[in-house]
Amino acid sequence: MDILSAIVQGIIQGLTEFLPVSSSGHLTITQHIFGMQEDNLFFSVMLHIGTLAAVIGVYFKLIASLLKAFGLMVKDIFTGKFKWSKMDKERNMVMMLLIGLLPLFLLFIPIPGMDMKVKDLADMFSKSGYFIVVGISLLTTSLLLLIGDLVNRHTTKVYKEKGMLNKSGPGRKKYTVVDAITVGITQCVAAIFPGISRSGSTLVASEIRGINKQAALDYSFLLGTPAIVAAAFLEGKDALFPENGEAVQIEYLPVIVGMIIAAFVGFFAIKLFKWLLKTDRMYIFIIYTAIVGAAVLTISIIELTNGINLFTGQPLVF
Repeated sequence: MDILSAIVQGIIQGLTEFLPVSSSGHLTITQHIFGMQEDNLFFSVMLHIGTLAAVIGVYFKLIASLLKAFGLMVKDIFTGKFKWSKMDKERNMVMMLLIGLLPLFLLFIPIPGMDMKVKDLADMFSKSGYFIVVGISLLTTSLLLLIGDLVNRHTTKVYKEKGMLNKSGPGRKKYTVVDAITVGITQCVAAIFPGISRSGSTLVASEIRGINKQAALDYSFLLGTPAIVAAAFLEGKDALFPENGEAVQIEYLPVIVGMIIAAFVGFFAIKLFKWLLKTDRMYIFIIYTAIVGAAVLTISIIELTNGINLFTGQPLVF
């Protein structure tokens, strides 16, 4: 991998990891166009660590307060002082994040009749022969964002009519167990299909549950943080210690460049997303994902008919 390729993929990762357009979908599209079908799991892991740094940069104070609340909550649990009904805002967020992460274990369930786990579907769908999945998933993302936008507008109208609208917007700011599980399951589905945006789908799931849109976005980004750490650990282990025992060749300079680019671009992407959501400009992503999804779907149908990648001329890989 050369430096230019690392820069391009770092930019794509940083932008699409947080904007509701699907990072996995766009990376698959990039690899499909340029014929980069070889697995570079280690590079992918490091890009995710770069985006993790972006989340920490934006939410440093909040993450610090949540870690403090978690420590105190653990202390209260062991001393018998913990009471669910007495949780403050920070402890509620910590507990709901932990509950929201539980559905991730569903990804490790073996699929009957196949020598793979649920999480392995993501790798399968990223191959060129399954390019149609990316198109369908991007169109699904567009539909989800449209539903979320309509729900948010309706909620705003209701709150305004009741005189309950304030600067932070309509909706609850505290999550319930049902809210957290709903968003957690949504995150699992997004992890399987390249093209379904994790940030977008989890945001919409929260909005449908009646959560304030800014609180929903914060929860979505924070929920993704431990998920990224877990994925980096598991995928990093597979990348450095593959089952076939072959030595891993790592080009460190492109990896470092890609990480830095992903971190900086991701930081500004989060800021941009928060501003666009606040100013009700989600239609930008609705239109964008619909156009790209339709284009990918059309191209994939032609490719499946001919059996070759239109950009590289190579046979499709299944």
